[in-house]
Amino acid sequence: MQMHPVEQRRVVVTGVGLISPVGIGTEKTWAAILQGRSGIAKITLFDARDHACKIAGEVKDFQPEAFIDRKDIKKTSRFIQFAIAAADMAVRHAGLVIADENPHRVGVHVGSGIGGFEVIEREHTRLLEGGPGRVSPFFITASIANLAAGQIAIRHNARGPNLTCATACTTGAHDIGEAFRILQRGEADVMIAGAAEAAVTPLSMAGFSAMKALSTRNNDPEHASRPWDVARDGFVTGEGAGILVLETLEHARARNAPVLAEIVGYAANADAFHTNAPPEDGSGIGRVMDLALVDAGISALDIAYLNAHATSTPLGDRAEATAISHVFSGNPDLWVSSTKSMTGHLLGGAGSLEAGLSVLALRDQVAPPMTNLETADIACAFRLVVDQPRALELGHAMSNSFGFGGTNASLIFKRVQ
Repeated sequence: MQMHPVEQRRVVVTGVGLISPVGIGTEKTWAAILQGRSGIAKITLFDARDHACKIAGEVKDFQPEAFIDRKDIKKTSRFIQFAIAAADMAVRHAGLVIADENPHRVGVHVGSGIGGFEVIEREHTRLLEGGPGRVSPFFITASIANLAAGQIAIRHNARGPNLTCATACTTGAHDIGEAFRILQRGEADVMIAGAAEAAVTPLSMAGFSAMKALSTRNNDPEHASRPWDVARDGFVTGEGAGILVLETLEHARARNAPVLAEIVGYAANADAFHTNAPPEDGSGIGRVMDLALVDAGISALDIAYLNAHATSTPLGDRAEATAISHVFSGNPDLWVSSTKSMTGHLLGGAGSLEAGLSVLALRDQVAPPMTNLETADIACAFRLVVDQPRALELGHAMSNSFGFGGTNASLIFKRVQ
């Protein structure tokens, strides 16, 4: 019996919700990025005086009660609160109303690289100091990674597929990419997708510092995150969330939804090389970009803007630059930036924040800049958007994410006119 391939459905982005160190809200974050404003400063969430790294990209003035009933705040950790707030923004942006008659066609694919780190630290201290009876009954549900997706589903009555990726710094990109696949296959009509992270905590910061992964430019926090600059000395931890509403094109058209962009390509692979460093030639990174281009049915010449993963680490930045230079060697029109220079590295939330920024770049036909670049690494054989946004004719944008364990992902979005 001959099997006929199922036609894959087209998928569009109809809503974006962003919470970041440079702003609470999608348009506030986007405006700050275009202005080149830094969200990195001295740590205020805990006393960091004894830490090697005393700086981070914190979400300033976040008030969970603005999004969550006061009685429920103690049931959630900070990353869940970010996810709930960003999902609310994205759903509102999309004008999405989940009808009572068909909630089973709306799913959630929201993850976190680390989960509720501050809750784990707090409850462990309570256990040691007061014994088992002092541990909160909300400890587990406030800290495990899939409860962001669970809480969002409960809040919006989304009864379709409910899933979570926890793939280190590739988490947000994987969540969006896998939600895209679910929609392509026809298993849902709408997916709320992305990730959140809140890892500016004593144990997290100490752990990354012990790996020598963090910048120690403590006296100059605004200039500490400097992707591809020869003086970079490590990444700066950020926090926040990026959530997108993805819909099949048919569903979006049926309800006259605002279409911000179409997601046309996604790929995931592994370096299979090292737990926390890519191979110097960036071969896994290059291959995942190639695979995403094949999935989108386009060539490297079609990508006008690339939001790079570039975190400000010596090895990672060099490997990605080498890979981009190779894949796009025949594309003289490509422009590249790393917005982590302003937000810091949101770890699991980075990929979905940057996917959201890539969608907004297509919407507004402007490539966001990167900051703090004085002398670029010699591996950067491509044009960088530095300090000022660049108005461009953008047809396709790519967003890259890579994580510990050698896990890679690349997303491609297309302008919809």
